[in-house]
Order: sequence, then C-alpha cells, then structure tokens
Amino acid sequence: MEKKKQLIWQIPFLICLIVGTVIIIRSNRNAPYQHNQGFIFGTVYNITYQYSRDLSSEIVDSLNSVDASLSPFNDASIISQVNNNMNVKADRMFHDVFLMAMNVSKATDGAFDITVAPLVNAWGFGFRKGKNVTQATIDSLKQFVGYDKVLLYGDRITKQDPRTMLDCSAIAKGYGCDVVARLLSSKGIDNYMVEIGGEVVAKGISDKQRPWRIGVAKPTDDTLNVSNDFQTVLELKDKCLATSGNYRNFYYKDGRKYAHTIDPKTGYPVQHNLLSATVIAPTCAEADAYATSFMVMGLEKTKAFLRRNPQLKAYLIYSDQQGNYKSFGCLGDE
Repeated sequence: MEKKKQLIWQIPFLICLIVGTVIIIRSNRNAPYQHNQGFIFGTVYNITYQYSRDLSSEIVDSLNSVDASLSPFNDASIISQVNNNMNVKADRMFHDVFLMAMNVSKATDGAFDITVAPLVNAWGFGFRKGKNVTQATIDSLKQFVGYDKVLLYGDRITKQDPRTMLDCSAIAKGYGCDVVARLLSSKGIDNYMVEIGGEVVAKGISDKQRPWRIGVAKPTDDTLNVSNDFQTVLELKDKCLATSGNYRNFYYKDGRKYAHTIDPKTGYPVQHNLLSATVIAPTCAEADAYATSFMVMGLEKTKAFLRRNPQLKAYLIYSDQQGNYKSFGCLGDE
C-alpha cells in the first residue's frame, strides 16, 4: 500500500516533467537563429544556432578556455609553459588533444606530428620566425622533432630533449569547434553550425530549413584570403569537416614556392600535386588533424590510407601534369 501511495504522488511530477520537456522542444523549434562572430586562434569564427537567447559570452568563455590551454601564441597558455619547460599541469583539454594527436600520429606513421613546431618556425610559418634555412639547420632541428620524443604521464609532459616544442595549431581549431558544439548541444540545441577558420561542425538544419551549405575553396594562390571561388559546395548535416591546403599560407623565395605544410620526416615543405584535403571524421579535431596529415602524405598515400580507413571521408583537390584541377573522393551522402 505504501509503495502504491508513493507511485500516485510521483505521477503528477512525471506529467509535469513530460509537459515541460514538450514545451522546451516546441520553444526551441520556434526560436530564432542567433549569429555570433569573433576572432580566436589567429582566425575568424562564425557560429549560428537556433536558440531563444544569445550565447556569445558563454561561447567566448569556451573558446578562451581552449586558447588558455593550447595556443602557442598565448605566453600564459599551458602549451607555452610546456615549451618553456615550466612545471605545469595539463588540463583536460590539453590531455584530450595530446592523446588524440598521438593516435593520429601513429595511424599516419608520423605524417601528423605536434612536435614539428621548430621546423615550422624555421621556415617562417610558426609562432616564432626563422631565418635562412640550410640543410645543417634542418638536421640539427630534426634531432628533437618526433612525436615519440614526448610523453604524457598523468598530468605532466615529459620530453626527451628540453628543446622539443609542441604546436597544436593543426588540431586546435577543430577541437575548438567540438568544444563549442558540445556547449550548444548541452543547451538542447538541435540546429547549429560552428565554423572556426574553415573547420566546421554542422548539426541539424540551417535557418533556410535545409542542410548547412559549406563551400570548399578552389585552391588558387590567395595569401590575402580574399578569393570566394569554390571548387564545390557541400550540404552538411550532423557532420564534422575540416580542410587543409597550401594555397593561402606560402611565400616565394629565389623563384621557388614554399608552403606551410612541413613534412616532419624530411624537415622541408611538401612538394607534390595535392593542393587541398577536405576530411569528414567523427570529431572536428580528428578531421582537422587528418586533413593536415593528408597534405603531408600526398595524393597516392592518402588514397591508400582512405581505403584502409573507411570511417574517414575525404575530398581531395590536386593538379594533373598539365596544371588542371582534378578531384578525388567524396564526403559521404552530401
């Protein structure tokens, strides 16, 4: 009898809970789309989501948390303190990104490597500007470059050589997208698009009541980032996407083009016909890391990798022997 009374008293609570949930769902469906823009990680972000109020302050807080953990341009960040061999604890974000980076490094046989920072800096593309690069310079730097030269024990980073430096720039923007996406999902938001520097998490539908439309840039030389020409336009729904290419961050010296993608094994900027790699993966951080990996690996090695890893989807833009743009692959059911 006592249990029956308790059940009777619980019924009104359950009814209120169900009604409240229905009201919230209906409210979210009728809510306006909010649009937030800003600057983080050295690039621009654009975030659109359907919600009853503006969440810009919470979004900024989330992005600043990522910056405080992973930005080598922030002198007070955890990664900067690691690079300066200070006694610092890794927070959850650093821990998650470090382990993910190590997994991608192993899967790609070192094509992805967050210890490549000294080489990137030497070529003038990193958070410290290098000077004239010689083979002797490359050989000396390669002595302490390699993802197997750094370990995470508990919440502490251990380096074989104190000169080893970390740079998560090739994964942090994607991770930042994931962090904001989790924030929005925690609010019960079903429709949103998070874009940071070209890396994207798209969920649900846009304010035009259709999947989110994301352009893949045509890989024309564009250091000023002013070109709006697209190779293709994708429709995304419930997907994470990232693109890497050598058509915006490069320079010419002595008649030769040097692009920002550095091969960790050779120590030199890559020289091949793969111009752009767009990847869809389970998380945007993974998509970001694999897009960079593929730019190091080149066209044929990437094709072989994709055949062995069907959980990844990719759209590759390359040039043929005549210099014409060609594409390979697809991104699922877009």
